[in-house]
Amino acid sequence: MAAVQLNGIYKRYGETQVVHGVDLAIEDGEFVVLVGPSGCGKTTLMRMIAGLEDISGGDLTIGGTRANGLPPQQRNVSMVFQSYALYPHLSVYDNIAFGPRIRKEREDAFRPRIEAAAKMLNLSNYLERLPRALSGGQRQRVAMGRAVVREPDLFLFDEPLSNLDAKLRVQMRTEIKALHQRLRNTVVYVTHDQIEAMTMADRIVVMNSGRIEQIGRPLDLYDKPANLFVAGFLGSPSMNFAAGTVMSDARGTALVLDDGVRIAIPEGRAAAGARVTLGVRPEHIEAAGDVPFAVEVIEPTGAETHMYGKIGGSTWCVTTRARPQVEPGQRMTLGLPFAHLHLFDTESGKRLD
Repeated sequence: MAAVQLNGIYKRYGETQVVHGVDLAIEDGEFVVLVGPSGCGKTTLMRMIAGLEDISGGDLTIGGTRANGLPPQQRNVSMVFQSYALYPHLSVYDNIAFGPRIRKEREDAFRPRIEAAAKMLNLSNYLERLPRALSGGQRQRVAMGRAVVREPDLFLFDEPLSNLDAKLRVQMRTEIKALHQRLRNTVVYVTHDQIEAMTMADRIVVMNSGRIEQIGRPLDLYDKPANLFVAGFLGSPSMNFAAGTVMSDARGTALVLDDGVRIAIPEGRAAAGARVTLGVRPEHIEAAGDVPFAVEVIEPTGAETHMYGKIGGSTWCVTTRARPQVEPGQRMTLGLPFAHLHLFDTESGKRLD
């Protein structure tokens, strides 16, 4: 197992810089998820850790050893790809055994490791099958088995579940987390799916445009996002936003939205006259209060109901576990509890504490 340290890592393609001075410390045995929209630099950063991309600048250490110039095979890293990368003409056993054979290990030395990995990943009954005879989830388990057999210091997962259907994704992310809990290897996991990030990570690294926006434990980032980007990226449905100007009068402190709607906010969070963006998560909104809400769409999901509509000129989502007796076109009032209001500087996007 190995700790990973990135100091000022950046990546250029010609004159274009795609990763900008990333600093990140990953502890030995930690499960860290890099998350962000497509093109944010998360896969490029992982490929630099793996040795599949040259590092343009900065320092990378794995297990205390500087790894900038080390070829991939000397980093003791195993990578699981989105595409499985299995050999279609080889059986499950031979796919998993491919690495040890290339390294010229003895069959009697690595066979017990393959059998143990197959048992752990529920592949024991499929070792003689070809990949085409397997489901998507089983193929991904084979790719994981190939990584496990190498006994690496560091596992790298590059969007491994994006080719699976919704039910299999839920199952496989549970299995990957359980695998980590058994092996306790260091894991770096890349995804654009914030639900995967929230459910799997010890810590999440939120990236945007080649930079780190925030690092922290999943619920810490969810409950206290550092800026508008993180607030909007984490959460499904995403956080509601509305911009306005802070005003104080005899009625108290409020954010007056650009369309005139007044929303009470805690005193002292922002100066009078400041341009502020209010954020509220859908599940924190109460179905009774003094904020007018015009219902447009109702989405029952079974456990929850999502109501979409307008507060002034902004479209908001309200999530409730109740089954509200309301129809599209009706108006209601909402409550926005002070404890769940997030305020951000509209110009910089930074959180106002």
